[in-house]
Amino acid sequence: MSMQIKYYLVASEALPEIFIKVAEAKRMLQTGEADTVGAATRQVGISRSAFYKYKDAVQPFNDMKAGHIITFYAMLRDTTGVLSNVLSIFATSGANILTINQSIPTNGCAAVTISAETSEMTSMLDELISRVSAADGVVKFEILAG
Repeated sequence: MSMQIKYYLVASEALPEIFIKVAEAKRMLQTGEADTVGAATRQVGISRSAFYKYKDAVQPFNDMKAGHIITFYAMLRDTTGVLSNVLSIFATSGANILTINQSIPTNGCAAVTISAETSEMTSMLDELISRVSAADGVVKFEILAG
């Protein structure tokens, strides 16, 4: 029995300081302000172990009023129709696909990033994530940036 992940939007003031620092370290790595995890964690004042403990759980949402663009990461099996099915789920949710980038499949899977405008979605974001995650051929699906 797999546990379904739930996502919550929480004001940064309500979060423990460690989450804010992990998010800042991730931002520094993405923008190139820090070259390594060690450098980023030193600059924000946390341990590398704390960073690794929370890095996959902390995903900052930029101002949700500005654009509503979210980038998703998916690991998909290299099987006919899997990507098409994922995109169909996006379409039925009301999300507007902006970009799709897919790696060449290796070991039977391909990494895919999908950026979508979500301001006109007719379903909730967690419902979209659940539906895509449960689709045949989807090995992993998560929010990469937003």
